[in-house]
Amino acid sequence: MNPLLDRLGVTLPVCAAPMAGGAGTPALVAAAGRAGGLGFVAAGYLTPEALAEQIGAVREAGVPFGVNVFAPRPVPVPPADYRRYAEALRPEAERYGVALPEAPVEDDDHWEAKVRLLLKAPVPLVSFTFGLPEPAVVEALRASGTLVAQSVTSAAEARAAAEAGVDALVVQASAAGGHSATFTPERPVADVPLPDLVAEVRRDVALPLLAAGGLAHAGGVSAALRAGAEAVMVGTVLLRTEESGASAPHGAALADPAFNGTVVTRAFTGRPARALRNHFTARYDALAPAGYPALHHLTGPLRRAATAAGDTRLIHLWAGTGHREARAERAAETLRRLAADA
Repeated sequence: MNPLLDRLGVTLPVCAAPMAGGAGTPALVAAAGRAGGLGFVAAGYLTPEALAEQIGAVREAGVPFGVNVFAPRPVPVPPADYRRYAEALRPEAERYGVALPEAPVEDDDHWEAKVRLLLKAPVPLVSFTFGLPEPAVVEALRASGTLVAQSVTSAAEARAAAEAGVDALVVQASAAGGHSATFTPERPVADVPLPDLVAEVRRDVALPLLAAGGLAHAGGVSAALRAGAEAVMVGTVLLRTEESGASAPHGAALADPAFNGTVVTRAFTGRPARALRNHFTARYDALAPAGYPALHHLTGPLRRAATAAGDTRLIHLWAGTGHREARAERAAETLRRLAADA
């Protein structure tokens, strides 16, 4: 018996993680649902209108799904540090003829509008990352019939989330690709193996757990489940699937031997995130101050221009430690292969 998955109508304990910025698509969410798993619409960086459109597309597929939302957890950047970093990036930007924001741009990713949308038209599951929402938000979503999950990276964060009244936790290890869910992005992310982290959280908190971070083989999935997780979430291994929205340069880099490892960096967005090691991470990581979302907006024009040009030197090539196992196949094949030993 698995009450969390049973309530959602999920039979496969391997879910598709939310991937903001375009890699996650309604087609990928639907594919996960049709395979018996669960996918997440990634609300991050979407306008409320675009979020509503993606939710509508997934509803039409008739599958269980969740929506992942960035909870406001700003990390203000000192203006002088911002200016120094912008100046360091200027030669790269000039090479592409793009302008960088002169002053820090701070926003909350349309937080209130997205919460209103999810309360007006409830979805089966809402998960939060980057920080805890106010307890009133958790209570309102639960009252609407929505299950609420919180992404955490430590037992301390798990305890805080449990106290806020959430229904489940997404336990994310540092091996995960893309942004860390840490509540304290100004500090280094602890490098704890996923099964150990799940077991640590399970000792402290009785909530259902979904485990995420670096999972690329059936053995890793079964280890996370044995450690106490009800299900797992995978992202990087889905980036080369047919339903993925990852850019062509990103997908190709995942299989390119020239990219020989990953690194946790804040060079792209001011928050720690794991990516393939490239020119940008090597050149700018040590120079980048903590500062989200200001650095995300600062480097955004450059990253978009580099992606359009296929310049993998400057692209945020988000990737977990298991990125070599990402295959060009249908998402359902990936999910079922990983669930083989579950």
